Amino acid sequence: MAEVLLFHHAQGQTPGFLSFADGLRAAGHVVHTPDLYAGRTFDDLDDGVAYADEVGFGELLEIGVRAADGLPTGLVYAGFSLGVMPAQKLAQTRPGAKGALLLCSCLPVSEFGAAWPADVPVQVHGMDADPYFAGEGDIDAARALVESTDVAELFVYSGDQHLFADSSLTSYDSDAAELLTERVLAFLAAR
Repeated sequence: MAEVLLFHHAQGQTPGFLSFADGLRAAGHVVHTPDLYAGRTFDDLDDGVAYADEVGFGELLEIGVRAADGLPTGLVYAGFSLGVMPAQKLAQTRPGAKGALLLCSCLPVSEFGAAWPADVPVQVHGMDADPYFAGEGDIDAARALVESTDVAELFVYSGDQHLFADSSLTSYDSDAAELLTERVLAFLAAR
């Protein structure tokens, strides 16, 4: 059983995001889902990104980092898209991390330190034609991460959807989401 700190994407804590967290819980894991948006959700990704921009990405990052306060250090940090920011920062900088799951996004390791911690396994998941993951350089950051350490895995799915594992969104891809979930559960079972 793993203990996971899971951060939502730019549309907030949608029903599909919460369902994903519940699926991890059903597999026996403890999952914390802090709400970076204080209850707000958005039907459209652009509206969610506009809200994140209004609040400030740096502020959302710090809210996410503070969400770990009071929790044990031996966590797996996970995030969808926007939620990768605090998940990746915590995995790279908070001592005791058990792993990281970076879903639909990956930042250059240099954002939070010189190198990925050698004792923190990480999985990165994204679609090969996603305009955000593939088109904005996240896939390149993920490939560089994999090349820099033996504890990183990159899983690339065929398709052009960004939030493909959120069952409540039109971007949902059931086949890719099922495979992502299997891989995530196997990762967590090893922690």
